[in-house]
Amino acid sequence: MLRRQELWKQGDEQLIALLTAQQPELAEVIELGQGFAQLVRTRQREQLDLWLTQAENSILSPFRNFAKSLREDYDAVKAGVTLSVSNGPVEGHINRLKMLKRQMYGRAGIDLLERRFLLAI
Repeated sequence: MLRRQELWKQGDEQLIALLTAQQPELAEVIELGQGFAQLVRTRQREQLDLWLTQAENSILSPFRNFAKSLREDYDAVKAGVTLSVSNGPVEGHINRLKMLKRQMYGRAGIDLLERRFLLAI
């Protein structure tokens, strides 16, 4: 449901219509989920406040809680939606190094661990 509509497979639209007919709350879930995904993908900073208001007024507590947590760190969220830079590559390197550390735990001394880290970089 969060994929771009042009990437939906055949029958996805009918399945979503069937699900929302059976569970009316799903229509709001889909609308808010797609709205947030679109907002982040297209970096529509001006739509953030509108989406937060919609989520805060939702009957669904997960969306209300999510909007509340986004409001608590509003400046960072707004920068994340606006700016094209990301700390994703850095987090990826840190994750990879932690994985190597876990793999090597108890297997060898610091010399082998250091060589493994340097080869991984």
